[in-house]
Amino acid sequence: MSTETLGFAAWLALREPADAAARSTDLVEQVRRHLAETSPIVVHDLGTGTGSMGRWLAPRLPGPQHWVMYDRDPDLLARARAGMAGRAADGGPVSVQTRECDITRLTADDLGDATLITASALLDMLTADELDRMVGACADAGCPTLFTISVLGRVEFTPADPLDVEIAEAFNAHQRRTVDGRSLLGPDAVDACVEAFRRRGVPTVVRSSPWRLGPDQAALISEWFTGWLDAAVAQRPELAERVGAYADRRRAEAAAGDLEVVLHHRDILAGGE
Repeated sequence: MSTETLGFAAWLALREPADAAARSTDLVEQVRRHLAETSPIVVHDLGTGTGSMGRWLAPRLPGPQHWVMYDRDPDLLARARAGMAGRAADGGPVSVQTRECDITRLTADDLGDATLITASALLDMLTADELDRMVGACADAGCPTLFTISVLGRVEFTPADPLDVEIAEAFNAHQRRTVDGRSLLGPDAVDACVEAFRRRGVPTVVRSSPWRLGPDQAALISEWFTGWLDAAVAQRPELAERVGAYADRRRAEAAAGDLEVVLHHRDILAGGE
């Protein structure tokens, strides 16, 4: 979720430490074992954004590595290239190339040299057909696929508030909305992804990867909360008259360091056993 107040690149920068802390290191260990005899490792990263996946994962895998980064936004790809980690876990070199394209149209031929395919915070923004095509291309490429930080639609606040559940339901409905004829998967994406790999005979392993946000992440809580609440009200405009005091209370709690948020995600490793 990006926010109008920050802009997309700034939002990605704000959330990057929370994503890094949440991703499953257990799945990375499985990837490492699978690729132990592979050199170089060639990673195709789908929906790269500013490159947070590469900065997180490249130093956890041995080198040499070559990363192929995909996004529709050339400015984001330029940031990703400039900010990429320069060394692998063993000090080996890491090289980068970028491809500006629509990842929902990728084929197995596009991914032909991949030894690992990755993505982060991507699946919920796809439709069922787009996800199925992407999974098909990944499965046909015949290498492990690691999809991280996929939302589940579950959020927990401490302290709790009676409006939390109703707003979460409205937000989840917004995530499943139809935009320009595209019906987004939103929090249904994890199950749809696992099922798409299953149909193709590819085993998957799923791990929890929640954001656990507290006083040290007050700025992220505030920005995330604004986007979360705005989306819920956009889906159910009648909420607008009821959430003013709630929003003020939550923002005050966050600013005072009195609010904790657990935002649930799942990571999926397909074909890496």
